Parts: sequence; C-alpha cells; structure tokens
Amino acid sequence: MSFTPDPAEGQRVLGLDRAHVFHSWSAQAALNPMLIAGGEGSYVWDYDGNRFLDFSSQLVNTNIGHQHPKVIAAIQEQAALLTTVAPQHANAARGDAAKRIVELAPDGFNKVFFTNGGADAIENAIRMARLHTGRRKVLSFYRSYHGNTGAAIAATGDPRRWPNEFADDHVHFFGPYLYRSSFWATTEAEEAERALQHLEQVITFEGPATIASILLESVVGTAGVLIPPPGYLEGVRALCDKHGIMLILDEVMAGFGRTGEWFAFENFDVVPDLITFAKGSNSGYVPVGGVIISDPIAATFDERVFPGGLTYSGHPLACASIVASIDAMKEEGIVENAKRIGADVLGPGLRELAERHPVIGEVRGLGVFWALDLVTDRATREPLAPYGGSSPAMVELLGEIKKRGVLPFANFNRLHVVPPCNVSDTEVKDGLAVLDEAFGVIDKHYTGA
Repeated sequence: MSFTPDPAEGQRVLGLDRAHVFHSWSAQAALNPMLIAGGEGSYVWDYDGNRFLDFSSQLVNTNIGHQHPKVIAAIQEQAALLTTVAPQHANAARGDAAKRIVELAPDGFNKVFFTNGGADAIENAIRMARLHTGRRKVLSFYRSYHGNTGAAIAATGDPRRWPNEFADDHVHFFGPYLYRSSFWATTEAEEAERALQHLEQVITFEGPATIASILLESVVGTAGVLIPPPGYLEGVRALCDKHGIMLILDEVMAGFGRTGEWFAFENFDVVPDLITFAKGSNSGYVPVGGVIISDPIAATFDERVFPGGLTYSGHPLACASIVASIDAMKEEGIVENAKRIGADVLGPGLRELAERHPVIGEVRGLGVFWALDLVTDRATREPLAPYGGSSPAMVELLGEIKKRGVLPFANFNRLHVVPPCNVSDTEVKDGLAVLDEAFGVIDKHYTGA
C-alpha cells in the first residue's frame, strides 16, 4: 500500500488529539502521541512517511496484521447488509462466529456470550462462575492483567489495580516465575510444585467453600510472558476439581494463534470451565470479546435468567470480522506460521541476542509471544527498571528501537517481542537486527561483571 506523506495533516491530527482526546493510563499534559496514518501487514506508518515494523502488534492484538484484505472485505460486505442489530435477535453473522469459535474449543463447550472486549469478557465470566457456584471469591495472580472494569481490574495484579480497587472478594497469590522465584526454587519442577503448595495454602486459609473461581492468563501476558512450568496448570485444575472451584482461563492476549496454538492452554494438558477471548479473535478490527462457556455452566442458565447483557453483544460487523479472521487463519496457515516462527526464527534469534548483550537476563516465550527480562546485573538479576516504573535505560532503549524503524512494546524492565502471527522470516530477522543495534547502545547501563 502506497502512502504520500502529509505532514500538514499530521499536525492537524495532533492538534485535534491534544485538544479533545482523553488518553488512557496517562497524565494528559505531557503526552506526545505517535501519529499513525495507516498500516498494512506487519507495518504502520506516520504522516511524515516513516514506516515502522510493528513488533508490538499494537496492544498484542493484530494477530493477522494490519488491513488483512479478507477481513476488510467481510466487514464491508456485512456493513452493506446489516450494520447493527439488538442482541435479543438472532443474526447470521453472530451465529456463524459463535460456531467458528466453539469448533476451536475443547469438547463440552457449545455456547458463546459475546462482549465488547476483553475486560467485560472477564467481568461476565466471573459473574457466571459466582452464580453457578453460589460463591463469591476470585483468586488470581499478582502478576496479571485482566482489564479495566470493576471486577476485572480488581482481579488484576499489576499496579493499575491500586487506584481502582472498588470490587470485593478478590484475593491474589503468587504464580510460578522461576527467573524471579518467590519459592526459592532452582528448577521448573520445584517451581511448579512449590507454587501449587502455595496456592493450596491460600485456598485453605481463604476457605474453599467461599471461592467461586481461580482466574489465570493461560500464559501471563503484559506482566511478563510467563510460561507455566510443566504440571502447573494441570495442578491448578486438580485443585479446582477437588474444591468445586471454576477455572477461568484468560485467553484475551494469548489466544488465537499468539502462542502457536489456537488457545494457549492447548500447550498444556488442561481444560478450563470458562474461556475468555478478545484481541486476536479478529485482530481488533472491530471491538469484540466473549466468554466460551462449558456445558454445565451454560445449563445453569437454561431456566434461570442470566443477569447480564450489552447493547452491542455480538455486533454484526465484529462477528463478520471474527468469521473472516478464523477462516483466513485456517486457509493461510497463520497459527502454524506463528508456531514455526517462534521455534525456528524468533526464539533462536532472541537467544542469540542474549549471548551478545548481558543486559538481557532471560529470554522466554512461545510462538510470536516473547519477552526479554532486562537486568543491570545477571548475578543479582537487578531489573533494568523498577516494578511499576521505567528508567533512563528503558527510555533510551525504546527510543533507539523506534529511531531504527521498529515499533516496540515494553513494560517495566521488559521488552516484549510480539509481531503478528503471519509475520515473515525476513521481517523477524530485520526486527532482530534493529534490536541488536539498540541493545548495543544501551549495554553501557549494565553494571555486572
């Protein structure tokens, strides 16, 4: 896609933004947002004509890249047919989308409740678990992010929760994270075993009969791309079964190809009771999310009213984009590409960077879902930026990456490497070359031996 630079239009857009747009998670006065004029595939560009390889997938959601023609065409066709319909009516796009989704889910999942995004998917999954069990408490990781609505932000572990804790009956616990173990573990097996013992103690002290659900990201996303060690999710499932607790797996960021599987939990031997989704289901082309509901929980509401709903639940444009996205991902082998890229190109390439740059303390990931844990000292594992904050070193790193034409994603002391699932080998190698140069500039911040 060609684009003619238009700096004057860029200044107009910036003026409108700064005058009238209130941005999320930000103090407004000092903002200087990047201006995105367009995008295609793995790239976006600004009004000055600068092109950026999108190694952020925006907010880790453009799994099929920007402006995929099959999805754009589906949205256009649906817009010409029926742009909106109230959720109480049946609609072809909604039914087709629900069918596509449950066909990807494990056996025993036949219903989908559509929402407007990931946060309200979490909100409604929690509501379903509470009503199904007759219990109130929700247990979730400290290292987690589940969204910015009432129960979702209370379930979140990261610092965005602190000014937003208005919902009740949420309890946090430590999940497995061997590189920064809370359990003095030295192996993945020890980490899994001790983390499960910790969770079982939390369940005991909170009272098993008070706990409705355990809510986990199948692979923790924004809080670090933390891959559960072997046996951990299976152990959580066993604890849930033992105590009648519903297991909600949050697939909002990790689902729909991001880890090289349709759902991230398919990397493990576990089946949840409720599955939440959003981002990758249609690459965010139209706002959408939802809950995939196991048959026993769905049956709870056969004769009992489910007390929840949204005006735009199962919006036709969003559902048409889901159908087209899933079909395109199957036809083009996009999930398989993500798996291969992670195993053969991106994972090995990031590990090679770690061999050259001591500031990279750990490399971890699956598919096109990777994080670099950055440190000032490999021996002490001192983070390159503090928990909940940034640092001059991280600011410099992101500036150097962006200056070289790559759009990065970072959180605290981590650089997340999360290109689209259909990224090419060449694009990945180009991005890795930029990261190599940028780390060469900031290696000076390393103070270890």
